[in-house]
Amino acid sequence: MKLKLFKKYFFTTIIIITFSLTAMMMILSVVLNNYITKSKQETMTKACDEVAEHIASLSAEQEFDATRFFNILTTVSDVSDAEIFIADSKGKVVVCGCPEWSKEMNCTHTSAKFDSETEASHKDGIWLGTLGIYKKPHYITYSELKSSDGEVFGRVYATSSIAVVKNLLSTISQLYFFSAIIPIIIMFFAIYAMTYRLTKPLKLMSEASKAMAKGDFSKRIPVTSDDEIGELAASFNMMTNSLSQLEGMRKSFVANVSHELKTPMTTIGGFIDGILDGTIEPEKQQYYLGIVSDEVKRLSRLVQSMLSMARMESGEFVLKPELFDLREMLCSIVISQEQRIENSGLDIIGLDELQDISVNADRDLIHQAVYNLVDNAVKFTNENGKITFTLKSENKQAVFTVTNTGKGIPAKDLPFVFERFYKVDKSRSASKSSTGLGLYIVKTIITTHGGTITVSSKENEFTSFKVTLPNN
Repeated sequence: MKLKLFKKYFFTTIIIITFSLTAMMMILSVVLNNYITKSKQETMTKACDEVAEHIASLSAEQEFDATRFFNILTTVSDVSDAEIFIADSKGKVVVCGCPEWSKEMNCTHTSAKFDSETEASHKDGIWLGTLGIYKKPHYITYSELKSSDGEVFGRVYATSSIAVVKNLLSTISQLYFFSAIIPIIIMFFAIYAMTYRLTKPLKLMSEASKAMAKGDFSKRIPVTSDDEIGELAASFNMMTNSLSQLEGMRKSFVANVSHELKTPMTTIGGFIDGILDGTIEPEKQQYYLGIVSDEVKRLSRLVQSMLSMARMESGEFVLKPELFDLREMLCSIVISQEQRIENSGLDIIGLDELQDISVNADRDLIHQAVYNLVDNAVKFTNENGKITFTLKSENKQAVFTVTNTGKGIPAKDLPFVFERFYKVDKSRSASKSSTGLGLYIVKTIITTHGGTITVSSKENEFTSFKVTLPNN
């Protein structure tokens, strides 16, 4: 079973901290052991030297007095925390600083066995041994007793149990452990909280991803910080919003395409079946065939618009910019609508006042965009209404507007007029020739050229589209 990220991160951090504290304890133990051992050795060596010097000075003045030297050894033993005794040149203990010796001038140390070879190899040093009297190793050192003529007549020994050093290290280790346990516990909970805080957004993202795979785009990740995790959560939410919009657009697109294709096909099928089975009289067949022809043309326009839309969205087409006169293009498009304009009694304003402006753009695409705008203006202008055109240069941009009178577009619908298949109920759906893709294609073309298009409208008064294109 694979560990989850939370467990991996948490236990990895705990292991690293535990290993670090253990390593620190080991290093501290080694350093303290060396320091205490060295201090102990220096103390014992100094004690032996001090006693040797003192005995040498007294021996030069008077005979050897064991009782007197016992008091000296006892004092030095207490101060140095070591057992100190004196042996003659043959290795026999003659004076010992332990309490036992003072009673019968005999003690455990009087039976000590001295190894001359070991002593010789550790002259002026210290070593570990038992001297044949200790159960556990002791630190041992000595200083020679010399007469005024340099003759060695004895030695001063100092011994101290190694257990003293171990006990001191054990005490320090316990202090270290108990002083570290509280910070360790606090650190444990802190790491747990931090790990949980770091991994919770990732867990939520995983759950949200699984939900999105099933079609549920409702889950969002709470953004509780401004660090990298917070940025990731915010980015994930943005991605979810985008996917949700795309999914909505996909469903809407499929529904709208199905509807747009179904309506003319139903009409075509119904009229053709009526002609074939004789339901429609021969004298009326010509009329209904004309309706069928219009519906076929409508299907053709819809398919062509969808193909253009697909090419634009996929980025398959490549712009072929060329320098052309935008004023001339606009006038020719308006003239091509002359019959429709006259039939509706529309008044065209502003054509004679258009500035002569040339733009460097894809002529065919701009022609399609302008044609769609003019076609919409003619289509939705009320009878005997007005269509006003303007074309001028502003801040190195060509600015083109087309304004028509009529029912206008409700304010609630204005933000959506450039969406695919969107139709305003009261105005756009009235015409069967509308596919709902025209304005979407216009906006795509204009934005592809680096321009902008905006719309403004007031119900029952006017609708105005403003287009800007780079003019360089």
